Amino acid sequence: MPIELFYIILFIVAFLYAAVGHGGASGYLALMAIYGIAPEEMKPTALLLNLFVSLTSFVQYYRGRHFKVNIFLPIAAVSVPLAFVGGIITVEENLYKRILGVLLLFPVIRFFFFKNVADNELKQHNIALALIIGGIIGLLSGMIGIGGGIILSPILLLLKWTNQKQTAAISALFIFVNSVAGLLGQFTKGITFTQDMTMYVVIAFTGGMLGAYLGSLKFNQNILKYTLATVLLVASYKLLLTTA
Repeated sequence: MPIELFYIILFIVAFLYAAVGHGGASGYLALMAIYGIAPEEMKPTALLLNLFVSLTSFVQYYRGRHFKVNIFLPIAAVSVPLAFVGGIITVEENLYKRILGVLLLFPVIRFFFFKNVADNELKQHNIALALIIGGIIGLLSGMIGIGGGIILSPILLLLKWTNQKQTAAISALFIFVNSVAGLLGQFTKGITFTQDMTMYVVIAFTGGMLGAYLGSLKFNQNILKYTLATVLLVASYKLLLTTA
């Protein structure tokens, strides 16, 4: 596929992810895998793009007063150090793509089947469980090169600790801090960036900024969720069933 199409899809992925409160690393990784980019380049590239898009998304949702710091802190406290550890671990290429394909199913399930939780349905979070959840997701995040928001979001909604907007706000900052930790872990063994990294960042940041603004204030969230879920389902199929 031509590189121009890659840039267009990258913009769309960043836009859709940010609109629903995510950094987009899983989408970037799937796109790069389809283009044949090696995992050792994919992981740091996706994490770097995550930093720009997830922070932009968090700021928009934070301004909307959707952030719940008491839920975020115990989850992030364990996820950050384990994301650093995960960033040091090297995963074999085919296994890497299979794991990524499975992880893509988390947001697909969330966007297709999880409805928003009403405020009167919300439950008190459990700190011990939050620590366990954060640790598992953090390690996976560092290993694969994602921020972990695609895994955390459906769990928060399933446990009814947060509503949709609160989930988006927590996930966005969770993605940012895990991406920083994962990158630091990868720095310990050396990082390879593509020559087009500057262009990737500009395109993803622009798409993410626009998506975060419109997603938090203007757009119909259901339309965005179903669109993104469909795209990710196709990508998951590609990684799980057509990878050599």
